[in-house]
Amino acid sequence: MFIQASQLNPTVGDLSGNLQKVLDALQRARKNGADIVLFSELVLTGYPPEDLLLDDSMIEAVERSLELIAPATKGMFVAVGLPRKNQAGGEKKLFNSAAIFVDGQQIGFQDKRLLPTYDVFDERRYFEPGSKQFIYTYRDLKIGITICEDAWQHAHEVRYSDYTVDPIFDLAQEKVDVLLNLSSSPYSFARVKTRQKVFQAAAQALQAPVIVCNQVGANDQLVFDGYSMCFDKAGFLCKMANGFMEEDLLVDISHLKHCIVDQMDHVKDLYCALVLGVRDYFHKQGFEKAVLGLSGGVDSALVACIAVEALGAVNVHALALPSRYSAQQSYDNARHLAQNLQLDLKEISIDCLFQQYLDVLQGQFASPLRDITEQNLQARIRGMILMAHTNQEGSLLLNTSNKSESAMGFTTIYGDLCGGLGVLLDVSKNQVYALCRYINKEQEVIPNEILARAPTAELRFNQTDLDVLAPYEVLDAIVEKYVEDGLSIQEIANQLQKDEAYIEQIVGQIHKAEYKRRQAPLAIRVTKKSFSKGRNVPIVQLWK
Repeated sequence: MFIQASQLNPTVGDLSGNLQKVLDALQRARKNGADIVLFSELVLTGYPPEDLLLDDSMIEAVERSLELIAPATKGMFVAVGLPRKNQAGGEKKLFNSAAIFVDGQQIGFQDKRLLPTYDVFDERRYFEPGSKQFIYTYRDLKIGITICEDAWQHAHEVRYSDYTVDPIFDLAQEKVDVLLNLSSSPYSFARVKTRQKVFQAAAQALQAPVIVCNQVGANDQLVFDGYSMCFDKAGFLCKMANGFMEEDLLVDISHLKHCIVDQMDHVKDLYCALVLGVRDYFHKQGFEKAVLGLSGGVDSALVACIAVEALGAVNVHALALPSRYSAQQSYDNARHLAQNLQLDLKEISIDCLFQQYLDVLQGQFASPLRDITEQNLQARIRGMILMAHTNQEGSLLLNTSNKSESAMGFTTIYGDLCGGLGVLLDVSKNQVYALCRYINKEQEVIPNEILARAPTAELRFNQTDLDVLAPYEVLDAIVEKYVEDGLSIQEIANQLQKDEAYIEQIVGQIHKAEYKRRQAPLAIRVTKKSFSKGRNVPIVQLWK
């Protein structure tokens, strides 16, 4: 019995394009001799469709698409993820569902029973939870179907909810022969390991093979990594699709063999996630060209590499914007990197504009301009020049700030915080260096001088980040433990063997910078708790 899990890259709201991807996959399944075909959660609308679900005309278009899918399923059992109307009445007008087709006929639906409303998810805003767990029989196989979160409760991997039902437990009572799971489980660093544990537990509980089809591609902040999987009844991984690309995972559940997955390179996956996040954000909106400021520092160097990988060097325009505080080494490093990437690099000195601002503003205040005022002026001048280029060329500005800087508010609103997409805003400084080392693994793309140099904004003489920030190895650990793991100040102090007052000061800075982050560009989410998506903390509050 052959099962094909088709992990596709749908675009949110592109019903005709997504439908065609499904029909093409069904055609491939027929050629592959597949008996059962499985797609990802909400594949027809793309995940997450958010408030597009409130548009009745879109739901009606989804319904019409079923009539086109049905004849393409002749001779197969097919499960397709989609939203559908709640005809029975209830709090919400829709179900998050899997439409079931058998031999050219649409025979029913399995509705998602566990609806996450935490972190990046907000499904109870739109959907009614399903109330029944159906069993489908096809060619003497008893088939159970779950949708993403339905399988997570049983493995105790749901951190923020404790549902009153467990679909895996219910299916275990029915003694199903195989479980199909339609997923749209977003990427975060090393998330695939947790996903494997979840479905391994499901297979062991059911004593039946489990096949998972996970969405791939990026939609807004979220990146979906694919890695669709098959487990045997003992919970051993038997086959896994590639990550970050469309692929059909074809398995014969009559002859499953354990597979040995090479040690996964999570830094490589992080790089692939960022590249895919940039590529899909541009291409799905119809943007082609990107602009970025190339300072000669490590962050902009990494963003340049990601942009070239995602869009091609011909579509990336880099600007060097030196001031009186910029070292010659910075420009040399930027030029060297641009040559390695075959990037066009234009140099525009901001010093003349900076001096004009100083001349105008010196007489406006009773006291001399503060150091921070002068620093931020330079950042904002650079932001204006970069934005002018995006307007002139019809391109999009890539922001180069990282998560460590964003956490501390070590950024300038309307300056280095400008941009249409924050490529590294969910990437810590230490991860930035790890990614650069990954890029340089085969050959030196990013000049070693960039990696060896102390990080600096170069907004005044002899400046380094350590003038105002904790060492990044300490800062990043605190941010991860506080923001991502939710540990208390005392717990962090104990784990890092630091004074509580020191930790409290840094946590205070994190909260103080919240207003800046609300005005930052959209960030590609790559950790389990991003500032940009999934973390909702008031700006005005006195708890922390």
